[in-house]
Amino acid sequence: MREGGERWRWALLQLPAAAHRPFRSECIAHQADHLYDTASVGRDAIQPGWKIRMADASLSRDMFVSLATRVRYAATRWRGDRGILLIIALFILLLPMATPRVYATDEVQYYVYLRSLRFDGDLDFANDYQRFAAINPRSGIEGSLLQPNRIRAATGLYGNIAPVGSAIMWGPFFLLADVVVHLANLFGAGIPADGYSAPYMTAVCYASALYGLLGVLLSYRLARRFVAVFAATLASITVWLASPLVFYMYVQMPFAHATGLFLTTLFLTIWHETRGDPGTGRAGEGSGGRERGWRAWLALGLVGGLMTITREQLGLFLVVPALEALWQYARLARAPGAALQLAARHALFVAAFALMLAPQLLVYQILNGAPQPAGEVSGKLNWCSPHFIDTLVDFDPSPDFWCPGASSFTASFPPFSRGALVWSPVLGIGLIGLGLLWRRDRRLAVVLATAFLAQTWINGAFGTTWHLTGAFGFRRLIECTPIFVIGVALLAEWVARRAGRFAVIAPALLLIGWNFGLVLNATVFNAETNLRRGLAWPDVWRWQLEAPLRAIEALGDLLFRRCRFFENQSCP
Repeated sequence: MREGGERWRWALLQLPAAAHRPFRSECIAHQADHLYDTASVGRDAIQPGWKIRMADASLSRDMFVSLATRVRYAATRWRGDRGILLIIALFILLLPMATPRVYATDEVQYYVYLRSLRFDGDLDFANDYQRFAAINPRSGIEGSLLQPNRIRAATGLYGNIAPVGSAIMWGPFFLLADVVVHLANLFGAGIPADGYSAPYMTAVCYASALYGLLGVLLSYRLARRFVAVFAATLASITVWLASPLVFYMYVQMPFAHATGLFLTTLFLTIWHETRGDPGTGRAGEGSGGRERGWRAWLALGLVGGLMTITREQLGLFLVVPALEALWQYARLARAPGAALQLAARHALFVAAFALMLAPQLLVYQILNGAPQPAGEVSGKLNWCSPHFIDTLVDFDPSPDFWCPGASSFTASFPPFSRGALVWSPVLGIGLIGLGLLWRRDRRLAVVLATAFLAQTWINGAFGTTWHLTGAFGFRRLIECTPIFVIGVALLAEWVARRAGRFAVIAPALLLIGWNFGLVLNATVFNAETNLRRGLAWPDVWRWQLEAPLRAIEALGDLLFRRCRFFENQSCP
């Protein structure tokens, strides 16, 4: 009995490390029995000097089973961390390719909130735009942000169509850079403390990259609810490196997409992990247990609001809790008391969400004279989404048949040049794999598919800018990364079980290599390819095949003198 008591003590000692987070993945269920068997090693498993008082050393096996959920995670947490460590290692290895600078119009608009509030104490961006136009004379700022039609008649201020959420998220890093600059200047560094010098912009750029990393890690965490470490890691890395996400984490860093990805994935993570019974994995049973608590609803509201004011279209991810609410109210139709309790929680969610919208509404009021977006944004939208299909596969860039009166100026665009699935085939693979989720959790499959369709709909509704000419890839789907990761992970595990791991590793490497070739052709070699205007077939095949050889020839400059490839910057 003494050895039995000590083995139970050893098992219980593992619980505090796991108590903060339950682990529900089916793929490790067998580890609980393995842990029970391992516990029989007796006193050798106990570190000397550890003593626990127990009322009864002969705990039954039934108690062990009742604690299995927490013990499962404790027994496998180090193995699960291997995926996290690999993702972090890759993030660090790729940092040398980072280009931390604030350059073109979108980046400047996201950034100037911080600079103007900190150093000017206002939201008058005239001097900010003029300074950035002088720093980057060929960036388009002079011809867009400083045009007279960008001055709001109601306020006399230059507009800013970038939402304020990214600036809020970058704020701590910006202020930390400000402190570092002032401390360095005390020792004679002589760094301009004006918001235009390198430390400020670098802090914001790496903050954006860090949020992108956190978004990938949270996507990995979601995928681990359904697949083993290998498939979740492969899917997270492949979607990250084979999509525009890697470009907007390392090349055009101060965009809102990486930050928006983090907030969107955090929103989905909170929602999924506080579902009534998210671990069942059975069709439609995701909300059949206890209701989500007050704190979870408060967190969802706050994160959802911040997500929405980072990029307005991300507010459409609220369709996820909205669909859940419809199912719950239908289930509670004959239980008015429980329905009222749920309504009270929803009211808290709405109040928290509205609270987080306040900063954006205040900015609208100050800049535009009314708490609403300017016409540059709302005027672009055609609510029937005439290019819904084109944003995915632009085989015919004319408006879709259900919008006969829509503008057709893009009808002359070459086909298969701008669609998200054309630039990044891994996204299509993720959508195919999402179908496998239907057998595991039908309600989750429905809400994720609906969220993706909502994002595609709003992207197609931008009648004049749906094509994103000048951008790298179709960046407006970056925040759907967790959806794609789950789909790729499910499909990768399904294929690996039948054909082996090489059958999924090889295509993943090809997809990553294709995307990195596009990055090279859209940056270093863009003067020859003009790739950001769209994929020009069949020339793309040649450019992609030549890109690795050309990169090797320019390797020295790529590693040590990348300034030679930048606009508006000369090498010292």
